[in-house]
Amino acid sequence: MEVGRPGKTGLPCQDKMRRLRVGLAQINTTVGDFRGNTARIGESIEQARKLDVDLVVFPELATCGYPPEDLIFRTAFVAENLKVLDEVIKQSADISLVLGFVDSDHDLYNAAAIVHDGKLAGVYRKIYLPTYGVFDEDRYFRAGNTCQVYVMGGTSVGITVCEDVWYEAGPAMIEAHAGAEVIVNIGASPYHSGKPAQRERMLASRAADSVAIVVHVNLVGGQDELVFDGGSVIINEVGEVVARGKQFGEDFLVADLDIDAVFRQRLHDPRWRKSRTFLSDRGWHLTRVVLPETVATPKCPVAPVARAPMEALEEVYSALTLGTRDYLVKNGIQKAVIGLSGGIDSSLVAAIAVDAIGRENVIGVSMPSRYSSPGSRVDAALLGANLGIELVTVPIEPVYAAFMETLAAAFAGTPPDVTEENLQARIRGLILMALSNKFGWLVLTTGNKSEMSTGYTTLYGDMAGGFAVIKDVTKTLVYELAAYRNRVAGRDLIPGSVLAKPPSAELRPGQKDSDSLPPYDLLDVILAGYVEEDRGLDDLVRRGLDMTMVRQAIRLVDASEYKRRQAPLGVRITPRALGRERRIPVTNRFKDW
Repeated sequence: MEVGRPGKTGLPCQDKMRRLRVGLAQINTTVGDFRGNTARIGESIEQARKLDVDLVVFPELATCGYPPEDLIFRTAFVAENLKVLDEVIKQSADISLVLGFVDSDHDLYNAAAIVHDGKLAGVYRKIYLPTYGVFDEDRYFRAGNTCQVYVMGGTSVGITVCEDVWYEAGPAMIEAHAGAEVIVNIGASPYHSGKPAQRERMLASRAADSVAIVVHVNLVGGQDELVFDGGSVIINEVGEVVARGKQFGEDFLVADLDIDAVFRQRLHDPRWRKSRTFLSDRGWHLTRVVLPETVATPKCPVAPVARAPMEALEEVYSALTLGTRDYLVKNGIQKAVIGLSGGIDSSLVAAIAVDAIGRENVIGVSMPSRYSSPGSRVDAALLGANLGIELVTVPIEPVYAAFMETLAAAFAGTPPDVTEENLQARIRGLILMALSNKFGWLVLTTGNKSEMSTGYTTLYGDMAGGFAVIKDVTKTLVYELAAYRNRVAGRDLIPGSVLAKPPSAELRPGQKDSDSLPPYDLLDVILAGYVEEDRGLDDLVRRGLDMTMVRQAIRLVDASEYKRRQAPLGVRITPRALGRERRIPVTNRFKDW
């Protein structure tokens, strides 16, 4: 874990500046793993104590993991979460901390416990409960109505939970006007592409507008389809980042907050004087709690660490890797199996799997048919060798021939069509699931978002499996990520021939994806508008897109909703994934094409 470096600032170890040393415990919790979560919290408290931290801050719902969803309705779950809080309070002598937990008092609240020197000093209840996208907190919690400021060793600290800080005229501003010089925000902010930069811009605006130091700790780790990216930050009173934690990894970030700088900035900011009378008309309350003084010891200032943000492709690839790793590890699964076709999708999934859980835990299965090209067979073998994974070859021709013989009488008089093509995909799915059953390997499916959106997938065939790694990755992005991984490796880890050849399912002679779908560079633009932005036919055509291709694409999307309901979950990396945040009835007669 990265920490600040004591004594490297050039400042004397004893100065008269008013400072508060904070520690941001960016931990990877698991829903329902109360013992494991308690241990992680305890380890961070001990690390904070060794580093002379005054206030250590943990993510939202750190006691029980986020999001607990309907487990919240089980009284035993809530009770165990409260036991974790009790245990943490016992460990908090001579230190202060803010810890996310589920509060129970005639109802349930998404809350932050403020613990000081071995005692529970107060509880802040989240005021803004998000109910959009992947969030459904109104289903589980009652909203709080009290803004809170705690005075710790002469420093006034306001408390907020995740969504609370996203509102310009929200709890953070009220607490700042009540004297808070530091705004603590504990979060579980799930990742999508571009979200870290968006979140940081918002926090910088909140810090500058409130003329307060914003301390934001974010959860890290994978939870089903969600990935939490970490990237905890400390932003000073003028909106500048002074410390930034790791992305997609646990971290412990330490910084000395210059509280006097907040006072000076407020003196020089005319907006602050004119808005001092700002009060809420929402029926909220405000409390101010002065915590007992503890014995202060001289400290050498620490130099905060500010890691550079990842570039876009590194960010997405890291999210896919972390989401895949945590899904396997947190579910107690050691190995994964992937059907390797020699194509770009399965190649990228295999590379991600190796980076997630190690080459020794990934098995590739080549399942050639009468339609598999020699090049694809070679590419699958070359990929396996490049990645250093075990490669098993199971030809499907004997099984396919047996199926065709078995079905000959039933199919008599009908020409070959997509049925025979899907049969090959289903045989491959059966083989992978048989290996999964026999050896306990998790099947990673290889369908991308472009295919999943348009139904260019086979139920009980290439959709069969336990986790869909690139379910939210468009085909064009698949190519970009594969090229990125090769750049990182400094060689063609994914064979160049795989990136160069036209995409094909190879289920009939000479088949190409473009026979059934618009070109991917155009299709993905249409899907971004229709799936992620809810734009209709007319709107998309007005943007200059070809009407025939738009109509074809959205017709395929609408007709495939029933397939997506039966697909395994996978990593979310866009603002609108094909999952619980896009809720379209399977049975409906509305057509926009």
